[in-house]
Amino acid sequence: MRTDNDTSTPSRRSHHLGRKGKALLAGGLVLGVGAAITLATWNSSQYATGSFTAGSQSLESSVDGGTTWADHSASNAATLSFTDAAADLSSGDTTYASYALRLGAGTTDDATVTVSNPVASTGEGDSVAGLTYTLVQTTGTTCDADAVAGGTALVPSGTSISTGLTTLPTFGLTKPATADTAGTAVNLCLAVTAGTGFVQGQTGSATWQFTAVSE
Repeated sequence: MRTDNDTSTPSRRSHHLGRKGKALLAGGLVLGVGAAITLATWNSSQYATGSFTAGSQSLESSVDGGTTWADHSASNAATLSFTDAAADLSSGDTTYASYALRLGAGTTDDATVTVSNPVASTGEGDSVAGLTYTLVQTTGTTCDADAVAGGTALVPSGTSISTGLTTLPTFGLTKPATADTAGTAVNLCLAVTAGTGFVQGQTGSATWQFTAVSE
């Protein structure tokens, strides 16, 4: 007499286990095929390398009409050669100084030059009150009233040295045609005029900065 709850006959149990075994075997086959695919996978890679080299820039200036060129840093600022009137200004007088810039040999890119507002001297008794100026790009190296009248104004006439401009002027410089030559010079004319606010015995100086940024 059977005491368990299994009322299946031996043949039915065998049949049931057989189906279960086949199911497990089928599952095993699936896993086996999957493992075979994974082992058969191939990896391949591609690589690319880029090299980067900075360009170079050499900015030169001249205060003698382009005869002599040099690199004038903040600690070695070029002294502008103003006309004789600069040493004996009275109201209404204007003094002129030529200035030129170019990109030196070996420069690899064109540049844009920004003209900063002048920085006035701050020594005891120094003052540029009453002085105005204009900066003009000219076609030649001559710097006088005619050159100013015929040039392209970068800084408008009557601009105060003390306060300067809100929007700074810019102009372009062209890179050298070959590695061993300098670029084409841009000639400038700086004219400073004494107004009624420039009084007897007053003295002062100002420094202009020209900053070139490669394009």
